[in-house]
Amino acid sequence: MSAVLGISAYYHDSAAALIVDGEIVAAMQEERFSRRKNDAALPRQAAFACLAEAGLAPGDLDRVVFYEDPFARLERVLLSLIRTFPRSWRQFPSAIRAQVGSKIWVLDGIAGMLGIPRDKVTTTSHHRSHAASAFFASPYRKAAVLTVDGMGEDVSTGMWLGEDTSLTCLGAIEYPHSIGLLYAALTAYLGFEVNEGEYKVMGLAAFGKPRFKDEFAKLLMLRSDGSFELGMPYFAFHTDSDIAFGPKMEALLGRRRPRGKAWDLDGSEEDRRYADIAASLQWATEEALVALAREAQRRTGCEHLCLAGGVALNCVANARILKESGFSRVFVQPAAGDAGGALGAAMLGAIELDGRRPKPMTTAALGAPVSNDAARELADKLGLEHTTPSDVLCTAAELVAQGNVVALARGRFEWGPRALGQRSILAAPQEPAMRERLNRAVKKREPFRPFAPAVLSDRADRWFSEHDNDMAPYMTTIGRVRESRASELGAITHVDGTARVQTVDGSTSPDLHRILEELEKKNGVPISLNTSLNGNGEPIVGSESDAIGFFVSHSVDAMIVGDILLQKRRK
Repeated sequence: MSAVLGISAYYHDSAAALIVDGEIVAAMQEERFSRRKNDAALPRQAAFACLAEAGLAPGDLDRVVFYEDPFARLERVLLSLIRTFPRSWRQFPSAIRAQVGSKIWVLDGIAGMLGIPRDKVTTTSHHRSHAASAFFASPYRKAAVLTVDGMGEDVSTGMWLGEDTSLTCLGAIEYPHSIGLLYAALTAYLGFEVNEGEYKVMGLAAFGKPRFKDEFAKLLMLRSDGSFELGMPYFAFHTDSDIAFGPKMEALLGRRRPRGKAWDLDGSEEDRRYADIAASLQWATEEALVALAREAQRRTGCEHLCLAGGVALNCVANARILKESGFSRVFVQPAAGDAGGALGAAMLGAIELDGRRPKPMTTAALGAPVSNDAARELADKLGLEHTTPSDVLCTAAELVAQGNVVALARGRFEWGPRALGQRSILAAPQEPAMRERLNRAVKKREPFRPFAPAVLSDRADRWFSEHDNDMAPYMTTIGRVRESRASELGAITHVDGTARVQTVDGSTSPDLHRILEELEKKNGVPISLNTSLNGNGEPIVGSESDAIGFFVSHSVDAMIVGDILLQKRRK
């Protein structure tokens, strides 16, 4: 038996992933246990939960692989600070303290955390981890691979060729030129939190028009070979750790949007301008990614493409890449951001150890399971009335069909930021009023944020176009709602006629598949609105206690935890 643990930590979305005898046994983010959104701490709880899922102790591990080289990152940070001095003088103390503290000694910290010899802990590089998480998790034996994020050690974008057990780097774009940092800077400019609000910008973009193309041509300069440069005078991430954009960007685009201000896209001309800026950013990002993908196709001649890095979670861009870049198939695994680096690191370690490629990913249900007994015991302690229906999944479908908002926590939680039916809130997809209720009363978030549909995979074509691809099962792309069906899907159709479709197959998502089958029997629609089981600013629910806590504190009508049903009395 061989067992390899991958670890990502200390920047955002720390995680652990375990490969045993060439199979992905578990992969979990620390935030699901610590309940701190985007937790960056060393993932102690996630690591031990992965081991528990396999019935292993730390001493059973053959290797632990950290997802990047901390010394190479330190070198890049120091060089960047020196090159931009004296403008970077404010960053020097905090940057040096962060790098020379626990981050530089992370390998010793991992060994100490697990109680294993230091020589069992190794490193790889950030973008190689990303590339591995994309290619080796995919069903392809050969593929082009693009890794696009804010930055790794000193690289922001990588182009790779994946063949069986090998990954060959074909080229890279180095920091500070970065699509991820461009998107982060504009996320901050629009008043959202960096590393958390980027998907909000993507949703906002659909409400605007890309009328700032000329301005963005100064921010992001594209070349014919897919490479690019940022207009550095407009940015400040290399000299200021708090604000990623400089005064010149505000002079170019207008005053930044205050953080925390309520949005009014109907009545505020200023907010419509911000929506146009978001649309222009999204346009520029898509143009850059499509150009990169076309160049990757030209260089490799491959039919298939894999994407990873935080920018690969831009599902709108992914749809354009599939449509326009020349690849017949595109794959994006669900934890494409930094958390996914843990999976890639584990895969690289397993290949080095065994000489064989791990089996591809077939499910995102790689987290810790809920316990029926623990859920029942906690509900009793809290004095919550509960029942155990003979067919809890049929009951869930019946409640959704009746117009109830139903929270669902069953089995192992999902890998990545998308709820895929293990920790989901389900609701009827037909009426726009349901979207408004969820945004206002349950999720308590911006009114322009869309909700995703989950649909039976063999029924999807009747309702959506552009959905039949390798990304849809993991909700990493979008489809288009068929015009003839749009009036029936008001809760999940975005303003631009798209939806972040999740296609559901019985072999990989049996519970959600069964619920959708029952919904079709009851109302003729094999679709549910599906959004993540968490409140605003919270990580997605992990355990049964998290789930019951959510039920008590949020305005859902019912909660299924394992096999028990909790319902709120109607007033």
